[in-house]
This record gives sequence, C-alpha cells and structure tokens, in this order.
Amino acid sequence: MILKNPKKILIIIQRSNGDVLLSSPLINSLYDYYNMPEIDLLVNDDTLAVSELLPNVNLIHSFSYQQKNERRISQEKEIFLKIYRKYDLSISLTASDRSVIYALLASRKSIGAVEKENKKSWWKKRLLKFHYFFDETKHILSNNLEPLNLLHIEHKKIIKAPEASQEIIDKIKNNLAKRGVNKFFIFHPSAQYNYKVYPKKLRHELLELLSKSNISVIITGGNTNIDQLIKKSLPDLKNVINWIGQTSIKEYLALSKLSDGYIGMDTLNMHIAAAQNKRIFAIYGPTRLSMWSPWSNELQVSTMIDMPIQTYGKITIFQADMPCVACGKAGCNDNNGLSECLDNISPLAIASEVKKWLKDARI
Repeated sequence: MILKNPKKILIIIQRSNGDVLLSSPLINSLYDYYNMPEIDLLVNDDTLAVSELLPNVNLIHSFSYQQKNERRISQEKEIFLKIYRKYDLSISLTASDRSVIYALLASRKSIGAVEKENKKSWWKKRLLKFHYFFDETKHILSNNLEPLNLLHIEHKKIIKAPEASQEIIDKIKNNLAKRGVNKFFIFHPSAQYNYKVYPKKLRHELLELLSKSNISVIITGGNTNIDQLIKKSLPDLKNVINWIGQTSIKEYLALSKLSDGYIGMDTLNMHIAAAQNKRIFAIYGPTRLSMWSPWSNELQVSTMIDMPIQTYGKITIFQADMPCVACGKAGCNDNNGLSECLDNISPLAIASEVKKWLKDARI
C-alpha cells in the first residue's frame, strides 16, 4: 500500500511492556518517512510508563482491564469518541479482536496483525485494508515491522533505546559516586511472573560468585510483591548493592546506560540493556527465544535455537539442558507456577562466562 503523507497515525499495542518497547523502530520509521506526523498510541494502562519513554509519540490512549470489569460500556464509549475516524492511518500490532476493532474504527486505512487460523481471522482479513499474519516463530521486532513492508517503507532492524535526561543521568552518577561505585553490572533477578524468576538458592550462589569479582553488582527491581520478596531475602555481600525499589523507570534507563552490562532474567530491563548495546548475560526459563530473545543491534539478529549456553554479538543466553526447553508455557503447570528448567541452570556456568568476559575486556 502506498500512502501519501498521513498527518495522524494511531498504533495499537495491547500486549506487554516488551511489545511496547520493541515497537519503537516502527514508530521512528513512520515518523521519519512521513515527515513528522502526529503518532498516537493506544496501549494497556499497565504499559503506560514504558509508552511514555518512546520518542516521536504525540498522545497516548489507554485501556484498563480493571475498568473493563467495572465500567466496560463507559470505557469503550470514551475510547470510541477519542479515536473514531480521527486518523489517516491505523495500525494494530496485536491480533486480538478488540485491537483490530479499534484499528477499524480509527481509520478507513487500517493495517492489522491477524491470527493464522481462518476461524478466528476471516472477518479481520475481510475488513482491514491490509493485514499480516502474527508469527510466533519470528522475533517480536520482525512482527512489529511487518506494517512497514506493507507500506513499502525501507527500514533497518535497529532498536534505539529511549534516552534519559541529563539531569537524571547526573543524579544517578552522584548516587553511584556516594557509594564509591565506578564500574558495575546490573543484576535484575525479578520478572513480571514467578515462572520467570531464578530460584532463591541458585540466585544467592550466583551473587556470592559475582561478589568475588573486581566489579560492583547493583541489584535492581521495582515495588511489586515479587520484587519486595526478593529484596528481603538478599544476602549481605561485598561488592553487591541492593537498589530494588529505589529507581523509577527513567532512572533505571540512566543506570543501565552507565553500566557495563546486564545479568538477569528475560524482562523489559534486559531489552532496554540490549537496545543500549550493553553486554548481556540473560537467564531464560520456558520463554521461546525465537520470539523473545534479546535483539542484537550490532548483528541485527536474535537467536532461533535452544542450547545451554550460546553467544551472539554482545549477548550470552543461558538455558537448561532439558528436552522440554523452551516449552513456551507459563511455568510447568502453564498457570504462572514454577519452572523446573530454571532449577537446572548452573550459577557457576553463569559466573564463569561473566568472569571470562571481564578478563577479556580487562575490566
């Protein structure tokens, strides 16, 4: 589809924080190609903080699943009034019925992701101006860039990390100086769900090994129940600094930018560090790498294969050596329970790779 200079574009992303962050190459490409149009987002309200970090975004509409239960009709009406035929182009990066309907309402020129199953997607393919199949065997970045292919817009597969302000960077530098920290790694032990969290015993073993190196380790996290339980359980170790709950998302951006690298779980924080071209040591449980592995800007690739230890570019990934890896389930019970695979990733293997890199990099 060739589209001449749309002035207003709506992008609908009703998924997770990672999906929102990894939509930035699409947003930036549209902004540059169409000579700075107004680009609005429609996202779930639990991803607002990340959405607000993205450059070239004019306005953000939000959908609340809590309000869906409490005031469903009034919320849908409010969104309808805000978006109905207000845009020259609408793009749904999510294949859900609601997201596609929003795209259809927002503009007569609509592009949407759809499921491959005809039973679910026949009406979407018929009503959308253009559609593409959401492919779970492809990286989320590649999925998010499909609308550019339909619009015949050339693009690079590079994720530009959101920028922290100089004021916030100076604040973080000052806090680090007070602790006598110069060189440091971020260790991020938490995740949105327990099935992605490295077990306590192994986490402590890893921290004990990392504390023996000549570089500081700053532990980060938010204020969720998972974060706070981890914070209370952390051992008191040399070179290990507990900053869980002490940084906003904007402050974390600055902290990550100043760091020498990232060690931890497959979370938004990992994707931020990868976008900043940091050295990554990522611990993966059941998550499928084909869709959610860290993206290498250097190589413009991710990884599609499972193996206990693999490195590409500045990224090293650790998985369990088990036939079920990676199953793609939400834990072994597929209901946000524990993941046995995470119990089978050796802290010594992780620490050895970190220390090998520190030696080679002469840090």
